[in-house]
Amino acid sequence: MSLGLNERYVVVDVETTGHAVSKGDRVIQIGAVVIEDGKIIESFSSFVNPGKPIPAFIEELTGITDETVADAPSFHEMIPVLLNLLEGGAFVAHNVHFDRSFLASQLELEGYEFPKMPLFDTVELARILMPQQESYKLGQLAEQLGFDHDRPHQADSDAEVTATLFIALLHKLKQLPLLTLQQLALMSRKFKSDLEPLLQTFIQEKLEAGVDDTKSYDCYRQLALKKSEQKEEDERKQAEQALTFAEYADSLFEDGKMKSAFNHYELRLGQQQMMKEVDEAFQESEHKMIEAGTGTGKSLAYLIPAAFYAHSKKESVVISTQTIPLQEQLLARDLPLLQKMLPFNVKVALLKGRSHYLCLRKFEQSLKTIATDSYDVLLTKALLLIWLTETDHGDIEELNLPSGGRGFWYEVQSDAASDLGRFSPWFSRCFYHRARRRAQEAHLIITNHALLCTDLVHEQRLLPAYTHAVIDEAHHLEETASDHLGEHTDYLTFSYLFQRLGLNQEGGVLEHLYRLVTDHNVETRISPKQLDEQCLKTKEEVDELFRMLNSFVMQTRKKSSTDIGRISYRYESYNEKGSIWQAILECAMRVHMQAKDFIAIFRELVQPLVEKKDELSYSDRGFIADVERMIHSLYEQEQTLYRLLLEYDPNVVYWIEVEPKGAKNATYLYSKPIDVSDLLADKFFMKKKSVILTSATLSVNGTFTYQEKRLGLTDFGAKQCVIPSPFSYHDQVRLLLPSDLPNIKDVSDDEFAVEVAVKLWRMAEISSGKMLVLFTSYEMLKQVYQHVKDFNEFGSLHLIGQGVTSGSRAKLMKMFKQSEHAILFGTSSFWEGIDLPGDQLKTLVIVRLPFSPPDQPLLAAQYEKAKEEGRNPFMEISLPQAIIRFKQGFGRLIRTTQDKGCVFVFDRRISTTRYGKQFIRSLPDVPVHEGKLETLLEKFNDYL
Repeated sequence: MSLGLNERYVVVDVETTGHAVSKGDRVIQIGAVVIEDGKIIESFSSFVNPGKPIPAFIEELTGITDETVADAPSFHEMIPVLLNLLEGGAFVAHNVHFDRSFLASQLELEGYEFPKMPLFDTVELARILMPQQESYKLGQLAEQLGFDHDRPHQADSDAEVTATLFIALLHKLKQLPLLTLQQLALMSRKFKSDLEPLLQTFIQEKLEAGVDDTKSYDCYRQLALKKSEQKEEDERKQAEQALTFAEYADSLFEDGKMKSAFNHYELRLGQQQMMKEVDEAFQESEHKMIEAGTGTGKSLAYLIPAAFYAHSKKESVVISTQTIPLQEQLLARDLPLLQKMLPFNVKVALLKGRSHYLCLRKFEQSLKTIATDSYDVLLTKALLLIWLTETDHGDIEELNLPSGGRGFWYEVQSDAASDLGRFSPWFSRCFYHRARRRAQEAHLIITNHALLCTDLVHEQRLLPAYTHAVIDEAHHLEETASDHLGEHTDYLTFSYLFQRLGLNQEGGVLEHLYRLVTDHNVETRISPKQLDEQCLKTKEEVDELFRMLNSFVMQTRKKSSTDIGRISYRYESYNEKGSIWQAILECAMRVHMQAKDFIAIFRELVQPLVEKKDELSYSDRGFIADVERMIHSLYEQEQTLYRLLLEYDPNVVYWIEVEPKGAKNATYLYSKPIDVSDLLADKFFMKKKSVILTSATLSVNGTFTYQEKRLGLTDFGAKQCVIPSPFSYHDQVRLLLPSDLPNIKDVSDDEFAVEVAVKLWRMAEISSGKMLVLFTSYEMLKQVYQHVKDFNEFGSLHLIGQGVTSGSRAKLMKMFKQSEHAILFGTSSFWEGIDLPGDQLKTLVIVRLPFSPPDQPLLAAQYEKAKEEGRNPFMEISLPQAIIRFKQGFGRLIRTTQDKGCVFVFDRRISTTRYGKQFIRSLPDVPVHEGKLETLLEKFNDYL
């Protein structure tokens, strides 16, 4: 059956009492929309009497009650209408498997059969054709595409929106370039949607019309890519001479350049001050620490003087952030404003680590294996084909990959080891090399702390040469440096590498290698059997080692838990006692020897082919490069494992983490330097002329001493400056300290969790808004969440728990924003970097002062070092860290001048200890009130 835009499609949505007909669930509403010639020609909707009560949660979700369906026809009465509607059409639904199988099961109960017809799933089609959408839920797709969806979870409204979405998807599909359609057609048989006949129709139409896609796309080697835009310089916007920021400042502020760039401009004195501070540091070649309170507008405050400096000196300035959302904000929101304000064009480049970019050679190669790919991998390949027609950057952050697509990305990401460089026909189109070329020519290079720190330790520099930098979110620099100067490996990484090598698999690496050996008359003494056996021996020893490590940690007494629910154990390899540890070291040595032999014979087999690479075809050359990369990765992982278990450095801390409920070998090994200050001093600050470090939380009690020491800035005479927030905290916030909570040390964790849950439930009853509750421990979060859930059995409160509710941080945030009455329970990653202005957040609860667990491996080692040097670890490390974290948490509440709300602290230590006062003193000028919870709730009801 040929399918095109002029065919008949029946878009159906059903609301039901639950998920399974076999468990007694039934249809309560059917909505259907008929599409012909690409237009909606008919709509149908009816409630259905299920002959049983509608569950309360379905009523709440759909708004359909027992009264609504009391006089509706039964499903049996609806069957002739339904079958008549479906006749001669294709069945379309958002998650087609559910709607079709539910209807088929209920029809079967009544003695009817669901008609044979093509199926189309708009979830799947949207995933493929709209690879950059944040969500594929119907409501969110409607919102992103600008459709009206006034009654979600009602079948007639859902069917109408699905029909509008389906028409848009068909049009997008039809407009794809011929090469992309042809590649999709090869994959389409395994999709849920019967796409192949439709694709063949579109392909045929394009061939008959003789469409030339090369005008709109870069068509090369069977792939269609977005044409690379060569932006023409706007000659009119080049300043006659190289202006400095100081010379242009009057135009910015007094002549209204800044005002004209904004729709609603507020003069911010703090922002002006910060611009001058940044410019001064750059001109005088000084390092400077600037704490800029929330609402200062610090992004523009450093971007503007940085752009002037880069333009006038013809040098790049690096801007580094910790998080991707801030990078995206700089590119999407701040840079367009910058271009409006400045008298010259600013060239900006975003540069990330290599693994963020798609390797076109590997992706092209991967299209040869579609016959054996899993559904998730095919879906990922299909959406990448579409994305290539849209992307300028080839950066994974643009994509919303299915969960199974992450593993595939690892196979097609760019990497140095398998880069064929100029030998690759894709070289001029390579996304990574294009990003580097853009960075070479840019005034401002935006990157992240991770790449910045990787650059410090690698001989091959990834960033172009630079002398001036701005480090935003600078309170994370030490932690990121520590991560990147440390090492880690785990069982999954080894397992994945062995799986990739897949030696004895049919059509695997080994079969291909020996074909090349034969084709090119390479003499070798190594048999496939010998290589396979050596691989198996190595793999078995690796399995055994990680099992032993797991078992050792689970049996030992001195272990602690991490905030993601793992158990951690700190070790010093040569000081560990007992026969089990001795057996672990012996096993590690066997892994080292076996891996060494395996890698040696593998290299012996591959080396002659490397030497003959000029005789190899392009695809075989790529294959050899990939094999070399796999061998190199295995070598690197084995060397890391050797250093982690069989070497020891007193300046480094080592630890193991295991998943208590995971597989017996779900084990992770880590090491980090105990102190990174000297390294940052020698490798970074000494080599740069001027580095600006900025954040809303750099000082502790008005002094920068803590960060200065930790970052290695003590000997550089770094200037310091605090720019207060423009918000009126005195009027906008109340800091409330309930006195009727127990002291943490007086009760068990369980008892404390119950007390916290009772108080939260009471607060939720009184305030109708939304609450963010911040924890320092994942275990405590789970306990409190469970107690509140028990209280909420029949309530309408939406509970969202990090690590309890499934989904990423972004997904949980989205759920929270879309709820009217909700509590979000968060640990570490929710203390900062989340933005909930206005009514999105009225109440913030800090359950415990955010001291890091003292048994955390790195912290414990830092404490011991401080004690050895005669310093006070609590006052010098633990307390300043906790205060900075506390300030970050507090900063979640007030995000604009209109916000208003309360911060509750449930930890009595803030009032009862001497150091507790330091937390309050580190906050802006905010009124503090202490008393019983009921009194506080009554008194500050208008803030809640």
